[in-house]
Amino acid sequence: MKKAWILLLYFGFIPFGVSFLTFALMSVGLDKVMIASMLPLIIGGSVIGYFVVHKQKHRDQLGAWVNIFCIPIAYTAILWAIFMVISSGFYGADAWFIFAISHIAFAPIYFMASFMGVGSLFIWAPAAYELSFLLGALLAIVLRKERPVFKKKQLLVIVVVSFLGFGTGAAIQWQRSQTVLPSYGFDYGGGYSSTDLTPYEVTNPNNKLPNLDSPSAFTIMNQKDMPVLDGAEAAFPVYSAFANVTYENISKSNVSGEKVTFTNTIYAYERLLSKDVDIYFGAEPSAEQLKMAEREGKELVMTPIGKEAFVFFVNPDNKIDNLSVTEIQGIYSGKIKNWSELKGENERIIAFQRPKNSGSQTLLEKIMGDNAIMEPLKEEVPAGMGGIMEQVADYRNYDHAIGFSFRFFATGMNPNPDIKLLAIDGIEPSPENISSGKYPFTASLYAITLKDNPNPVITPFLEWMTGPEGQRIVEEIGYIKQQ
Repeated sequence: MKKAWILLLYFGFIPFGVSFLTFALMSVGLDKVMIASMLPLIIGGSVIGYFVVHKQKHRDQLGAWVNIFCIPIAYTAILWAIFMVISSGFYGADAWFIFAISHIAFAPIYFMASFMGVGSLFIWAPAAYELSFLLGALLAIVLRKERPVFKKKQLLVIVVVSFLGFGTGAAIQWQRSQTVLPSYGFDYGGGYSSTDLTPYEVTNPNNKLPNLDSPSAFTIMNQKDMPVLDGAEAAFPVYSAFANVTYENISKSNVSGEKVTFTNTIYAYERLLSKDVDIYFGAEPSAEQLKMAEREGKELVMTPIGKEAFVFFVNPDNKIDNLSVTEIQGIYSGKIKNWSELKGENERIIAFQRPKNSGSQTLLEKIMGDNAIMEPLKEEVPAGMGGIMEQVADYRNYDHAIGFSFRFFATGMNPNPDIKLLAIDGIEPSPENISSGKYPFTASLYAITLKDNPNPVITPFLEWMTGPEGQRIVEEIGYIKQQ
């Protein structure tokens, strides 16, 4: 009974109180929940463990106390292993709620962890406190210069169980890390964009949008007639520039945010079908998106307004400068797994993809043809008002990574000096090769509308986009104009 009370006190009530210090640290400006949680647990655990043993008067009981203090570690290790198996290492699974109940002493920290999407605290919080407590206790024993008498068999069982538990959990975590990465997150556009779009916004007086030398031959004066625009991230500068030139006083209008919108490819396309958007700008729709339009009885009008290259890129330190179409298909089908198979270094290929139904992923699917695409790398991100969800991982410029995008986005809109564009079948993605169609992965940038859209300015607006003034805007933004 006394042992149970000791465990409840030192590994229940006390860590519960210590956990509340996380809120205090975050309230004074420490916005990293991992640090705010670990600091009080490590310091508190080690100090409490030290003084508990330091005040122990009976030397012959020190070994027994150490055995007791090891029990919570074994308990945590076994539970972690069990729940890692149940959830396959995904901290967003509902099963972790039960784990949290079994470690109710850390409830305040688990609340913050769930709210901010830091699932790893489910194990780090109890492990940090329990291990720190044990280290503090061992330090006190060393400083007392007394040799405790341990129950060796009991201690051995606890140690073995702990190693098995932590080892199992760590193995599952490692296996998961091969396909699921920690999140970078999107910092712009309300979470929709990986790039700062401010330089291309019509309301920004210092924007980078090109202008015509004289007033546009086509202008929309009435705000009610101004089509609502939306589209892919890489297309935002184009349609924002179109509106900037043709929408009368759009930069000063209180409806600018309603007319020139951005919700990225997937949501923008859905908004087009629901008639919340009049013109969608981006690459051709995916097969799934076309079926979606067919199910809803919508007929799409696809107007090509520019040309673009779909490019693959690697880290500049990668020796590979060129890939064939067949090799691209081999990489993204998972058949080619190591750069050495392509006369590169003996390193695993880390092939990044984009979310399903995004413009670039749709083009990859087209390139792959009948070759099945391997499962994409994923990342864990905070979900809404709490919890964790998985999504396709954004590109990380690892030494042996490969990714893809549109040329303008990778080199103009979001230039990255630390990537190298690859030639495909020996052909560089140069403006000349894109314009002539020589580059294998040349794609069109479309303005997509619904055929039954009643807005009378849609047709003349599309005609203007494909005319001399519209094409000049397209070219000055950085795309290749239609021939």
